[in-house]
Formats: sequence, structure tokens, C-alpha cells
Amino acid sequence: NRSHRLAEQMGDLAVSNIGSVGTLPGINLQFLLELLAGLFLASLRFGAFLVASPFFGGSSTPLQVRIIMGIILGVAVVNNVPIPDWQSFSALTVIQVIITELAIGIGSGLILTIWFSSALLAGEKIASSAGLGFAAQVDPDSGGQTPVVSKIFSIFLTVLFLSWNGHLVVLRAILDTYQFMPVGSLPNIDALVAGGLTAAGSMFFAAAIIMLPITGFLVAINLAIGVISRSSPQM
Repeated sequence: NRSHRLAEQMGDLAVSNIGSVGTLPGINLQFLLELLAGLFLASLRFGAFLVASPFFGGSSTPLQVRIIMGIILGVAVVNNVPIPDWQSFSALTVIQVIITELAIGIGSGLILTIWFSSALLAGEKIASSAGLGFAAQVDPDSGGQTPVVSKIFSIFLTVLFLSWNGHLVVLRAILDTYQFMPVGSLPNIDALVAGGLTAAGSMFFAAAIIMLPITGFLVAINLAIGVISRSSPQM
């Protein structure tokens, strides 16, 4: 009986304390939902870019690493970029915002992939002109047959890209897109299409610059061999 009365007294004291304070100590659930929703919206653009980009989205980078990098970059975005409140969006507007963020990230990653493809294109042309087109291997990133020369050029370009801090420049450029295309605003489709076309033109231009000296050297060798074979066949 005494222990029962003591328990009732402690329960009455707890109820009176709760009534005086008004709320229980802890994390507000509404604040936690708003924080997670803002982090989700901030991580979409960087996450889509990491999936579609050539180096970050390659098969050599584990999926867990890409997810962790996307969340960390999303935290940086939340602290530096104003993210609108998710309650201000309707259901259709939220879907539109998610699709827009994914389109911006994937488009940026594809533009960078097109620029990186210039080394692959130059390697294919050099391998075919030098008679090394048969030396091919399965590329784990594209899933198709790729000449070894193209893979060597791709690895060399990746090393230069990382040694010159190109990855930091690209991530900074994606962070700057929040100033021109904030979360919740519709992007300029013409600008994205123009960026893709410009990147495609730059790919062919860079591939031509890479392969012209080597193909010119091969043509000079063929001309020299032809002149020697015509002038003195016994050689």
C-alpha cells in the first residue's frame, strides 16, 4: 500500500511538472521533418550529378560512396543556399521540383561526360588508323568494346582532371547553379539544350586536336615507306 501511494504521488508530480512546463524535452518532430525535407531537396541535384558524371558515376565508385557524398554535399547546400519550405509546395509542385532538380543534375553530368568522350573518340580514330582497332577490351563504364588506346587516353585525361583539381571546380560550378536556378524555379530549357550542343561540338573539336598530330605522323610514315618501296624495291 505504501509503495502504491508513493507511485501515485510520483505520477501526480510528473503530470503537474508537464502541465507547468507545457512540452516534453526533446526534438520537435515538425522541425525534424522540415530538416529532412530540406536535405532531400538539396541533395537531389548533386546526387543526380554524381550518378551521371563520368568519374563520380563510374562503376569503380561504389554506390554507397556516391550516396554519402550526395548527403554531405546536400548538407553544404542547406547551410549556404536558401531552400524553400516544403509545406509551401502542393503535391504536383513537389513532383515538378523533384523532376527539375534531377534534370539539372543529370544534364550537368551528361555535359561533362560528353567532354570526357573526346578522349575516347580520339583513341578510336587513332587505333583504326594505326591498325590497332583489334586490340579492344570491355569497358566497365560503357559496357561495350573499347580500344585499348581509347582507354589509355581516358585514364590519362582522368589523372589530369584530378591532378588539376577539376573535380573541385565542377562541384563548385554545380553549387553556383543554385544562384541562377534556385530550388523550386523552372530552368531555362533552351540553355540546357544549348549547353549540350556546345559540349558535343567541343567534343569533336578536342578529339580532332588530340588525334591530328598522331594521324599526321602516321601519314608521314606511310608516305616515307611508300617512297622507299618505290625507289628501291629490294629494301
